[in-house]
Amino acid sequence: MHYRGRLAPSPTGYLHLGHARTFWIAHERAKARSGALLLRNDDLDAGRSRPEFVRAMLEDLRWLGLHWSEGPDVGGPFGPYDQSARLPLYRQAFEALRQAGAIYPCSCSRQDVVRALSAPHVGEEEPVYPGTCRPRHDDALRNMESSKPRHWRFRVPDGERLGFEDGAVGRCEQVSGADFGDFIVWRKDDLPSYQLACIVDDAAMGITEVVRGADLIASTFRQILLARTLSLPLPSFFHCPLVTDSQGTRLSKRDGATSLRALRAQGCRAEDLRAGWRRDITSTPVPLPPSE
Repeated sequence: MHYRGRLAPSPTGYLHLGHARTFWIAHERAKARSGALLLRNDDLDAGRSRPEFVRAMLEDLRWLGLHWSEGPDVGGPFGPYDQSARLPLYRQAFEALRQAGAIYPCSCSRQDVVRALSAPHVGEEEPVYPGTCRPRHDDALRNMESSKPRHWRFRVPDGERLGFEDGAVGRCEQVSGADFGDFIVWRKDDLPSYQLACIVDDAAMGITEVVRGADLIASTFRQILLARTLSLPLPSFFHCPLVTDSQGTRLSKRDGATSLRALRAQGCRAEDLRAGWRRDITSTPVPLPPSE
């Protein structure tokens, strides 16, 4: 297979410098291998995704000097490239997990999980699920047809050490059931989780390397388990260092990080941004995956 990379922004706000740097690295890695780069619109968050953010995303990425050969704006053989139009694929994967007895319904909210652990939790990562709704395997099968709106969780194997070689940070390892617990694959609002949609799309679109931020390393272990259960191929991974502000806090849409749009309005030039990022990369060599 030839190298296939992807850009996968979510149109829930305007792109900021952290997004831009990660997408530029993905673009450069695909270009260095004479590979294909596709753009996928990860718009499953219906409450926050807006058409104006989709338009701005396309404009900002082009202003940055990025090019892609497949996407919602140009088409391609692996479409549709909007996740909101790919729900049948996710439902098929969900059904396969259900038939395998790998998931179970769960009524616990995030706050329920935190309260059950009797400990404060700071950050975006859900703490290890305490197993409140986790049934024995036979009970899980009997309760699969529950009609009450609930989350569905993937039952992780307890005590299994998982690992992968990351192109940016090297060897990464976690123990399922200890470092992370049973995780949501289908939400009670009848939409797939990021974990499920991402691994299904990357496999269906033939992605050979996923370039994304280091804050998503924890997601990779969950996706390894999903891919194994669904017999899907795994891409290689390259988790980029995060861009932080002057206080060392990573940039976030939620925290109002300065957008590319605002920087453009202030006279910032895309070539200046790219030059700074190129110096960062050339000072610390970035390995490319081996040729196929």
